[in-house]
Amino acid sequence: MKNYKLSAVLAVSLTVATGSLVADDMEVVIPNAQPGECYAKVIIPAKFETHTEKVLSQEASERLQIIPAKYGTGTEKVLVQEASTRLSVIPATFKTTTEKVLVKEEEVKWQTGLKNGIPVSPEILAAAKTGGADIDSMAPGTCYREYFTPAKYKSETQTYVSKEGYEKLKVVPAKYTYEEEKVLVKEASQRIVKIPATYKTVTEKILVEPEKTMWKKSQCNGRNNDCGVMCLVTIPARYKTITKRVVDKPATTKVIDIPAVYKTIKVRKLAAPATVERVPVAEQTSTYTITSKVSDPTFSWVKVGEKANGKYTGHQVCKIVTPAQYRTISKVVVDKPATTKETEIPAVYKNITVTKLVQPAEVKRITIPEKYSTITKREMVSPSKVVWKKVVCQSSMGTSTIRGVQRSLKAKGLYSGPIDGIYGTLTKEAVKAYQKQNGLAIGGLTHEVMKSLGVNF
Repeated sequence: MKNYKLSAVLAVSLTVATGSLVADDMEVVIPNAQPGECYAKVIIPAKFETHTEKVLSQEASERLQIIPAKYGTGTEKVLVQEASTRLSVIPATFKTTTEKVLVKEEEVKWQTGLKNGIPVSPEILAAAKTGGADIDSMAPGTCYREYFTPAKYKSETQTYVSKEGYEKLKVVPAKYTYEEEKVLVKEASQRIVKIPATYKTVTEKILVEPEKTMWKKSQCNGRNNDCGVMCLVTIPARYKTITKRVVDKPATTKVIDIPAVYKTIKVRKLAAPATVERVPVAEQTSTYTITSKVSDPTFSWVKVGEKANGKYTGHQVCKIVTPAQYRTISKVVVDKPATTKETEIPAVYKNITVTKLVQPAEVKRITIPEKYSTITKREMVSPSKVVWKKVVCQSSMGTSTIRGVQRSLKAKGLYSGPIDGIYGTLTKEAVKAYQKQNGLAIGGLTHEVMKSLGVNF
C-alpha cells in the first residue's frame, strides 16, 4: 500500500464525481489509484440474460369430421314441359284519312307596350305570372300592369294551458291473511377448520458489509494533527449470525359438514291487492296577445282597364300573337290493329330416376390436443451500479484530443456540433449517447471510451 501527501494527491488531479478530493474527514473507495491518474463515479448499466420458457400456444380444441349422407334411387313422374299457349297473328287493316297539320306555329311575343316593340325580359314575365297575370290564356293585344300592396298585420289573443290537467291517485291498501309455513333459514354448508403450521429455528451467517478500500488520513508521529497524508486502506468484510424461524410443516385444513336449519314461521299472504283510485283535476289556462302578419307585401298584376289596388310600379307586359299556319294532308292510318289468336298446348310429363336421402350427413368431433411453444425471456441478472472509473484528466484534455473524440463521434452519427476541441455540452451528450449505445459505463470521458473510439491521449 502506498501513502501520498494530500498536496501530491491534489497535484495529480485525483477527482471524484462530486468535486476534488479534500481532507475534511472524507472517505472515498478508489481502486489502486496511481499518481497522475484521475477517477470519476460512473454508472455501469444493468446486465440481462435470456432464458427459454414453455408456454401454451394453442388450446385444446375439436376438429369436425363430416360423414357424408347416403342416398337411394327411385322413379318419379316429373313435369318436363309446362302447359302453354301458341299465338297466331291476324294482320291489321288500314284506311286513308285527311288531316290538317301545323306548318308554322303560332308566334307569341311579349312586349312592354302594344306598339313600341320593346321585348319583356323572362324575369319580368315570370314575375307577372306569379303575381296573377293570366299569361297562359290571356287574349292577344291584352296588357297587364304590376302594382305593389304593403304587408298587413293583425293582433289576436291566444289561450294556452298554464297548468296541465292531471289525476290525483288515492291508494286503497291491500288485505292479507296469515298461514304457518316451514322454511329453510340456513342452508346446509361446510366449515373449514385450519390446522396450524409447525415451525423450527435455524441459524444463518449473512454478509452485513463487503470488503472495501478507502482513503483515510494518516497521523504524523503519533499526533492527531493533519500532516496532509492520505492512505488507501482495506476494510475487511463484516458478517452477522442470525437466528430465524422457518416452517417445518405448512398449515393445512379439514372440512366439517354443517346441516341445514329449518323454522316454522307465520307467513302473511296477500288476500286482495292494493288498488289505486284516480281523481281527475282539470287543466288551468291563461291568455296572451300576439301580433302576426296577415299578408306579406305583394306584387300583383292587373289587366289594363280593370280596377287595381296598390301603387303602379311602372312594369307592363303585353301579348302580341302572330296566327299559326296550317296545311291539309292525306295519310294512311290503321283501321283495325293487328291481333293474335291463342292456341292451348298441353303440359308434357316424363318418368325419371331420382336420388333420395337415405341417411343424412353427420358430424364427428375429433379432439385436437393443446400445443406448446418455447419463448425467450430477457431478465436482469445484475442492476446498474455506480463505481469509480479511470477518466481523462483535465491536464490531458488538449484541443487535439477533444477534436479526435468529436471526429470519431461525428463519424458514428452521434455528434452534430463543430470540430472545435471544446469539451462542451454537445460533446458530453454525444459521449453519453455512445456509452449507452455500446453498453459502456455512463459518466465522464473514461479510458475505456477513448480506447473504444480509437483516440490517443
